[in-house]
Amino acid sequence: MNTTELYELFVHHRKISTDSRNCPFGSLFFALKGENFDGNQFAAKALDAGAAYAIIDNPEYQVNDRTILVDDVLKTLQQLAHRHRKMLGIPIIGITGTNGKTTTKELIAAVLSTKYNILYTEGNLNNQIGVPLTLLRLDNDHEMAVIEMGANHPGDIKELVEIVAPNYGIITNIGCAHLEGFGSLEGVIQTKGELYDYLRHTKGKIFIQHENKILQQIAKGLEQISYGQEEGDFTVGHVVSCNPFLTFDWKQQGKVHVVDTHLIGAYNLDNILAAIAVGRYFKIPAERISRAIATYEPTNNRSQWKETEKNHLIIDAYNANPSSMKLALENFAQMDVTPKAVILGDMRELGPTSDELHQEVVQQLREIGFDQVFLCGEHFSRTGNGFQTFPTTAALKEYLQAHPLNGFHILLKGSHSMALETLIDLL
Repeated sequence: MNTTELYELFVHHRKISTDSRNCPFGSLFFALKGENFDGNQFAAKALDAGAAYAIIDNPEYQVNDRTILVDDVLKTLQQLAHRHRKMLGIPIIGITGTNGKTTTKELIAAVLSTKYNILYTEGNLNNQIGVPLTLLRLDNDHEMAVIEMGANHPGDIKELVEIVAPNYGIITNIGCAHLEGFGSLEGVIQTKGELYDYLRHTKGKIFIQHENKILQQIAKGLEQISYGQEEGDFTVGHVVSCNPFLTFDWKQQGKVHVVDTHLIGAYNLDNILAAIAVGRYFKIPAERISRAIATYEPTNNRSQWKETEKNHLIIDAYNANPSSMKLALENFAQMDVTPKAVILGDMRELGPTSDELHQEVVQQLREIGFDQVFLCGEHFSRTGNGFQTFPTTAALKEYLQAHPLNGFHILLKGSHSMALETLIDLL
């Protein structure tokens, strides 16, 4: 079956499933494959569970005319999503970057939602499967979409932009992350820059942090809508205070707007200014923009503030890389609170330079001089640090059960796989 024929089926069966345990009645089941599973094996189960059709790529499982054989199920899913996106033809903003892309996406969605019916990426569905699944949720009522795109390897963004076909793009920033897949910072720059390459070819527009030299170097030839802290940018803003929540100001037509947020960290200013620039470009009144940002509250262990009976926590345990770790520690150091404790977990997927990059974090910790420092993970364990260090999060958890912390402001920061959030109940 070709994409045109499959699209005709999709028009009448709009629910998509990739999990045979969750197949709404009348849905299309796509039998995806992973490292440890083969969705083809569950096609019959999906049909029994309520799916109208199962799309498979192994003829061994073609049991009846409701099992549709294709060459590659994932590619078919992506082609279907691209066709659907083109059929609806609404403006789409594509977002990528090393740090802040999820927060920026959610802030933009909060701002745009004050005027438009928008679709945006849920959670972290920003990969080769999540992106097409998001696009297939578009319907005729949506007026815009905000699509987050992640990357672990060269070519990932090129593949995703070909599916999404964005009209506008934002690269939040570029830093050292997923070096295991990219090989070097230059590999990260090239891959993230594939969003700019697509928009340059299609005459799209970008929202760009004006002072970011790396982004400016790869943005030549693109129509830019700039944001930053310098007069003359399309959107200008500054940090007012950050103790613990960020308060900032921004200008429009000479009027200064001061906004109190629920976000931790001065580093979130760029994410906020990107959302303001998008809102202004799409003609949303300043008061609505400010209100949307003031009421946004982060979730999912991203720069969250939590007061417990014993301590005050900054929970930033969703992700970590050298640049985001550096910014989080700098921000925490500048907060006018005492005493301070830091709990850091390994930064994953950094490749051969991982131990060296963890040692740089240790050096930063020495220079700052927090009251208490706890490190956990195999990479931190290999550093020469002089701090309390544990091979695993479980070992640190056992220590904290025996030696509880009381009366501290505590920063928790580490890669998602370190599961630092499991320590929260002890703090």
